[in-house]
Amino acid sequence: MDTKAKVLEVMREAGKPISAGEVEKLSGIDRKEIDKAFKELKAEGAIVSPVRCKWEPAN
Repeated sequence: MDTKAKVLEVMREAGKPISAGEVEKLSGIDRKEIDKAFKELKAEGAIVSPVRCKWEPAN
């Protein structure tokens, strides 16, 4: 499973908007990899930010 898929899976399991730091704690993925995945997911429109600095999968 690639990093983006793992990040999305963690976000879905959380069931609420979460920050990159929370993704790191829940997944054990390196923060730099998470930041890179967030950047790509944002560009693809796969995640949205309902609250400042917190993200969730787009519907």
